[in-house]
Amino acid sequence: MDWLDVVIILVKVVVCFLLLNLLLAVVVWAERKVIADMQSRIGPNRAGPYGLLQSIADGLKLFTKEDIFPLSADRIVYPIAPIISAVPAFLAFTVVPFGNMLSIGHRHITLQIADINVGLLFFLAMGSIAVYGVALAGWSSGSKYPLIGAVRSSAQMISYEIAMGLSVIPVVLYAGTLSTRGIVLAQQHMWFIGAQIPSFLIYLIAGVAECNRAPFDLPEAETELVAGFHTEYSGIKFMLFFMAEYMHIVTISAIAVTLFFGGWMGPHPNFLVPLWGVLWFLGKTAAFVFLFYWVRASFPRLRYDQLMNVGWKFLIPIGMAWIPISAAVHIFDIRRVVLVGAGVIVGIIVLSLVLPTKKPEVLTEEEAKTTA
Repeated sequence: MDWLDVVIILVKVVVCFLLLNLLLAVVVWAERKVIADMQSRIGPNRAGPYGLLQSIADGLKLFTKEDIFPLSADRIVYPIAPIISAVPAFLAFTVVPFGNMLSIGHRHITLQIADINVGLLFFLAMGSIAVYGVALAGWSSGSKYPLIGAVRSSAQMISYEIAMGLSVIPVVLYAGTLSTRGIVLAQQHMWFIGAQIPSFLIYLIAGVAECNRAPFDLPEAETELVAGFHTEYSGIKFMLFFMAEYMHIVTISAIAVTLFFGGWMGPHPNFLVPLWGVLWFLGKTAAFVFLFYWVRASFPRLRYDQLMNVGWKFLIPIGMAWIPISAAVHIFDIRRVVLVGAGVIVGIIVLSLVLPTKKPEVLTEEEAKTTA
């Protein structure tokens, strides 16, 4: 590696970091506008045209807001927890290939910060590390509500991280590599979504839960826990948690495009080829980010027992069962099994979410007196 390679890496890191921060501002503004439109409201319309500067105004407000430090908080862990939560969220995006190749002279530059041979494992690892920030934030705040939110988040992350890990195994079997760029290149002739509908649905549900988004936002349920694990945080520390959540949404969406929808691949003319790949990638990712908005505006929050039941009783067993089925389909090229398996799994997931739970028994007046 010569000095020019080092310069190229540094430029990619700086440019991607700045663009991601700008993208987060757009994602937050878009969510508020989209959900407002779904609920027949106006949404942000004061700061800038169409409220476009509202996210920047909120960020400046949080930068200048008074930083509160609770007396009962841990002096070391409390200020570090937001950093532990935000840094892995940004690092996970380093393995996302957002374009093919950019040729400058005789040098070919990959449109990806780091193309490592275990990129998919790196993504899963960063998602697992992020829960430490949430857990430490709840514990170090010295308050009961944040602690409950941290415990909820830890249990939720463990269960849904397992389901997400199981959902990507069939994709690795089909692609034959753990490199995210290699997975995209393996979809040149057919996107994996055609043969991996069950894996995609499991990944999508687990991704929504891993981001602590509705209807899986139990760690920060305002009706029960005030604000959950970040109740005692304000100012820039709260902003780091806020940025980490939306960065997770972007990364989960980008990895979904990479694993199942061909990454940057799509029809394009014969001019500005690298640019068209980036535009296709951004368009697909934006569609998944919109899906996060739609789910938040449509589904009510689950109870905690329902949350854990979906993870442990449905997603994990289905993910384990689909791995050998997917391997058989890949080895023996059994197309019909894909359709039947996808239909059964979709039906089970839908039924698990819509069937009413068992109602508690109502005692008669005589039974109540006898019990008393």
